[in-house]
Amino acid sequence: MNTNSSHVAFFFLTAYFHLGPLRYIVFVVLLILYVLMLFSNALILAIICQNRSLHEPMYIFVCSLFGNGIFGSSIIFPLLLYQILQDVHIVPSEFCYFQTFAIYVYGTVEYFTLSVMSYDPYLAICAPLHYSSRMTRNKTAVMVVMPWLYGCFICLVMIMLSSSLRLCGNVIHKVYCDNFPIVRLACSDTSTLNAYGLVISIVNIFSPLLLILITYLLIFRVCFFGNAQTRRKALSTCMPHVISLMNFGLGLELPGAAVPIDITHGQRGSVLSVSSQHSEPKLFSRGIFLPHCLLLPGTTMLPRFYCPFPILDPFVYGLSISKIRV
Repeated sequence: MNTNSSHVAFFFLTAYFHLGPLRYIVFVVLLILYVLMLFSNALILAIICQNRSLHEPMYIFVCSLFGNGIFGSSIIFPLLLYQILQDVHIVPSEFCYFQTFAIYVYGTVEYFTLSVMSYDPYLAICAPLHYSSRMTRNKTAVMVVMPWLYGCFICLVMIMLSSSLRLCGNVIHKVYCDNFPIVRLACSDTSTLNAYGLVISIVNIFSPLLLILITYLLIFRVCFFGNAQTRRKALSTCMPHVISLMNFGLGLELPGAAVPIDITHGQRGSVLSVSSQHSEPKLFSRGIFLPHCLLLPGTTMLPRFYCPFPILDPFVYGLSISKIRV
């Protein structure tokens, strides 16, 4: 197609490599992971929905977390399963923008849901007598819905800004659609989108992190001055949430303690970039917003493996919470 055109009908995903007959093995492995992920998350959701004794704030948050896991996995895996069996990896532009929107919504909802979940053990441990009055059904509903509304809003604005850019190419060096590679194809000025992305990224990273740190510092303070029973209660209450946070954090793939960020200026305007081996912004495109559930063929000679964390969460909560385990 004409690379000087502002309208792009489709994108090429070039991070796939030819596996030959091995692609069928990769297809089967990915399909098993996807089915296991759907089944395990759906099973916990069904148990919580059918058991009225589990209709408590903590389990409502768990439902939102697992529902989001199903949503994020379904955005990634069907395309992967289809593309692995193809010789030419083409994605319509409309679907590419939709997948980008959905991936970022997934990551935002995941992170913010995990952050608001820290408020529940804080009340249960630090203010148990006020738990019922503070964690009402209305407040729980707001805490569940707000991450979804906020994630959809900020990601919709991002996609509107990205889709309005004039593009001079249609090659994305990834196995899925992502906002940063699309922005790098722009011929027009991207300073507005860069400024918006920088502000939103700072808010999305540090505001949930601040809430998590404050709540757990208060919990640790109570445990430090409390007795052994208080510490045992804190451990059993917080452990599933801490494991989920660790699973999410391990998927950030930060290359070291910091990621060098720079803004380069050229014919395509200002482009926010992060130094890495493949010139890929790991913090923003592959970290906070990427579902940690992939086993992806990478750009090297061997597949690049990602631990399927959404599979782990149902087992963590299913085995650690006695009401679900029974």
